[in-house]
Amino acid sequence: MPYPLHRLRRPRLGPRGAHLSVLGMALAALPLALGLACAKPPSQQGTEEERFRRALAHRDLGADHLQHGDNALALRELLLSEEINPKDPETESGLAEAFRRQGHLKEAEQHLLRCIELASRQGTSARSTIQLARLNLSSLYVQMERYPESIEQSKMLASDPTFTAPWIALNNQGWAEFKLGRIDQARQTLGLALQYKDNFWRALLNLGILEAQAGHNAEALPLLTRALAQKPGPLTEAEINYRIAEIYVSMGERDRALSHLTAAVQTKPSGEWGKRSEDYLKILR
Repeated sequence: MPYPLHRLRRPRLGPRGAHLSVLGMALAALPLALGLACAKPPSQQGTEEERFRRALAHRDLGADHLQHGDNALALRELLLSEEINPKDPETESGLAEAFRRQGHLKEAEQHLLRCIELASRQGTSARSTIQLARLNLSSLYVQMERYPESIEQSKMLASDPTFTAPWIALNNQGWAEFKLGRIDQARQTLGLALQYKDNFWRALLNLGILEAQAGHNAEALPLLTRALAQKPGPLTEAEINYRIAEIYVSMGERDRALSHLTAAVQTKPSGEWGKRSEDYLKILR
């Protein structure tokens, strides 16, 4: 609302003088207004090189927080990096993982797609960044139960001769096929993953689960045993022991089942599979 001129107490000035007085006040304020309008936000201040270094510092700090499991701090730093440099695919990849860990899967997907888009503009120099983003996207789609889209991303990687770890993509593809009920295709895909890397515990575990659910205990047990021998970590080892115990129960070998359930509880008592194993032990004893 404009300032009401009739309230100005300037008895020596006529109407024209009052008008000029207000005009002078406005002109005096104009440089300040223009300065506020033209000032760059803090994220865009400094030379291009200075902005690049600030963005890189925030990105590296965010990556460090991610590595140590500090997801909220990682998200803060990566968002600052993105604000300074919104065209860095590595920052988008980090943001995707930070959002995924926070349970914001849709946002994670958007940042992975953005990562692929930005990296594609950089040509072959960013090929590995694109491949990693596609691999993460295929895993994310499994988590979101969007299995056909996971298969699509996995196939793109598995058919890329420059991708150095096709067994990982094939494992994702095989698991997605399994979840879609394409058992024969999943068995073939997971088997192909193991042809590339015969001690890849994820494919061994997934194929073991498939065979166990198909009632093929003779095929499932060696696969799960081989996966366990790779020492994939407490959480996974507890799961594998639980699944082996289930097979031994179905075969009537109670003592062996008890041994694996006990191992699962000792390996990760506070985890999901440790708790399930403890409950199963109470039933069997």
